[in-house]
Amino acid sequence: MTDAPAFDHEAALLACAAGERGALQRLYQQEGRYLLGVALCIVRDRALAEDVLHDAFLNIWTRAASFDPSRGAARGWIFTVVRHTALNRLRALQHEVNAGDDLEQLADHHEPAVQAPEWQADLGRLEDCLGQLSDAKRASIVYAYVDGCTHTEIAERLKAPLGSVKAWIKRGLAALRECIG
Repeated sequence: MTDAPAFDHEAALLACAAGERGALQRLYQQEGRYLLGVALCIVRDRALAEDVLHDAFLNIWTRAASFDPSRGAARGWIFTVVRHTALNRLRALQHEVNAGDDLEQLADHHEPAVQAPEWQADLGRLEDCLGQLSDAKRASIVYAYVDGCTHTEIAERLKAPLGSVKAWIKRGLAALRECIG
C-alpha cells in the first residue's frame, strides 16, 4: 500500500496564475469541503457560506499571481482568501443593517448570519472598546484579526518596530478583554 502524493497547493496556484482552469478545479476538489467549513463557521448560514466559497474561488483565480511563497504556505493563503471573503460578506451585511434595514427583515434573508440582537450589541461594545485604544493598538489589532496580516506585515504598514507591534497587540487585546469583560 503506497501513500498518495501530497497535493501541491503551490503548484496549483501557479497553474491558476497561468490560466489553467483545471488547477482551480483540482483546488476545489482537494479543499472545497474544508473551505466551506471555514466559511460556514464565520457566516453561520449554509447558503451564504456557499456564496462566499464561490466568491472566494473567483478571488483565488484572479489573485493567484499575487501569491508569494516566501510569505507563507499556499494552503494558508487559500484559507486566508476564504476567511477574508467571509468576513467581508459579514461586514457588508452589517452595513446593510446600519443603512436602516429592519433587523427582522434582514434576518429573514440571512437567518443565522445576522439574527440575534445580542450579536449586534456585542459588535457595538467591541466597536466602543476599540475606540478607546490608541491608534497604534487599534490599527495593529485590526490588521492582525480582520486583515489577517502577520506581525511583520503590520510593522511594515505602520512603519514601526516589530517589537512595538507585538506589544501593541498584546496590550490592546488585554485592554479589549477588560473593556468587554
